[in-house]
Amino acid sequence: MTESRDLPDLTSYDAVLFDLDGVLTPTAEVHMRAWKEMFDELFAAWDIQPPYTDRDYFDHVDGKKRYDGVASLLRSRDVEVPWGDPSDDPALDTVCGVGNRKNVVFSRILRAEGIAPYPGSVALLEILQAAGTPIAVVSSSKNAVEVLEAAGIRDRFPVVMDGVVAERDHLASKPAPDVFAEAARMLRVDPARSAAVEDATSGVASASAAGFALVVGVDRGVGADHLTAAGADVVVDDLQAFVD
Repeated sequence: MTESRDLPDLTSYDAVLFDLDGVLTPTAEVHMRAWKEMFDELFAAWDIQPPYTDRDYFDHVDGKKRYDGVASLLRSRDVEVPWGDPSDDPALDTVCGVGNRKNVVFSRILRAEGIAPYPGSVALLEILQAAGTPIAVVSSSKNAVEVLEAAGIRDRFPVVMDGVVAERDHLASKPAPDVFAEAARMLRVDPARSAAVEDATSGVASASAAGFALVVGVDRGVGADHLTAAGADVVVDDLQAFVD
């Protein structure tokens, strides 16, 4: 972990672009629970071995667009099913159907339990906004706007580059640079003078490949060494480190 005294001043960058789940809100935990519940049931029904684990989430699902995550995880077990269509019923045994099945579980948990942003993240957002530093959200999730609204922070972000936009514009999933590069374009800033904040190795790799001047890794469980190996310049366990 990088000590607070050694961290750069994020207000010195032209903009700061944030991943959502696990960076601004603890929805990564909700996603993890939803993926586990869905895959546990699927693996049992399809007699897939070995069992699904949290490591599978970090290696195959975390940070990616939903259907890409499904395909990657199934491929790791040598399971191939038709891709299908995003409109597929969650009961269909297609990549899209399985992805939609997970989203049903995620939405149920979010409605039942709600979500609150990380206090350290909100404190940093307030510092950046007071300094006039442009900010944006770069999320692979199609639920990003719903989560931002549930957390009460949607109005802070003029640009939300999410899974809906990525699918509409045929942008490649993280770790490809496409979504971070497009978010910078939407915000009208140069990545070479901007910072990106991510908690997933695929997201860190995406921001690094997009040419961001600074890539901050937030270690919510993936491991500081994994984030550094993926391209993080500094790693913290909470964004409060930039406030202290």
